[in-house]
Parts: sequence; C-alpha cells; structure tokens
Amino acid sequence: MKARNPGSRGRGGQTTVEYAMLMVGVIIPFTFGIIYLADALWVWHSMVDFTRDGARYATTHCWYADGNNVLGYMYGSVPVNLEQAQFNQPNVNAAITINYYTVDPDSGTLDAFACDGDCTIGCVPDVVQVSIQNYTFTTFFTTFMQLPGIPMPSWTVSLPMESAGCDGANENDGSPISTSGGCSSTGP
Repeated sequence: MKARNPGSRGRGGQTTVEYAMLMVGVIIPFTFGIIYLADALWVWHSMVDFTRDGARYATTHCWYADGNNVLGYMYGSVPVNLEQAQFNQPNVNAAITINYYTVDPDSGTLDAFACDGDCTIGCVPDVVQVSIQNYTFTTFFTTFMQLPGIPMPSWTVSLPMESAGCDGANENDGSPISTSGGCSSTGP
C-alpha cells in the first residue's frame, strides 16, 4: 500500500472550492455576457436591415405626406428578433419616421418636400429618409440582473426616389389617367 503524505490531506476540498469560485465569479458571468452581447448585435443587425428595407419600399411606392403606407409596411414586416414586439406597434418605444426631401439644384442641400397632391407623376420627391429612433435594448438579462438598457443610436437610411409607384394609373381603381398620373397599388 502507498503511504500518504500527511500535508496533502485537505487539498482535494480546496481545489473544489477554488473551481466553484472561478465558475461562479468568472466563467458563468463571462458566458452570459457573451450571450447578451450576441443578442444586442443580432437586434442591431436586424434593425439596420429593417430600416434599409423600409427605405427601399418607400422609394418604389407612392409617397404620402404622412408616410402611412411605408409605416404600415414596416409594422407588418418587422424581422424576427428578441425585441420584435417593440416594433410591431406604432411608437411604443422606438419611433419610426419617414421624411421626404427635394434637392435644391443650386446648393445641393435637401429641403423638406411639399406638393399640392399625393403621388402624381409631376409631384415626386427626390429623396426619402427612413429612421428608427429612441430605441433602448432591454432583455431578460437587463431585467434579471437589474442592469440599465443599452440606448441604441438612431438608424437612418436616405435613398433617392426611383419610380415612387407612379405609373399613370389611378391607385384606387386602376383606370389610366392621362394628365396627372397616379400610383400603382401592385408595386414591389
């Protein structure tokens, strides 16, 4: 039989305690921190893509001064992510804004667009800007660990108008209008 060293008797418990302290104090918080950061980056990427998609929709569909057609599209097509519920309803936490601009030919600056009617061939803005603002990333981790949410910067996309959905037909009944144009309700 092997003789035991009398000084090593209590060291097996010490190793277990050190491992437990390392696990609770470092490894588990680090793992949850990585998961939290991955969730935040996932939502960030989703919102960047969501804003771009809304701007693409706005450039190819009729413009309306209030932007309700673009807002309706955006509220109906929120990408899947942890914070999806915050973007399914109008301005619960995050505000979605749509602005139309015209380019000043002399200075090249953007000025607010104004026209007497909505979406006719002779009345199409030059640029659309879609923005998501006032969004704070909060999840189970921030609530459970009593951490403050992460305020995200606003996501803004500006694109030049393409067809704006104007095709010379009335949006309501599809009948052609020879002088003033109209909107296509079957746009992309």
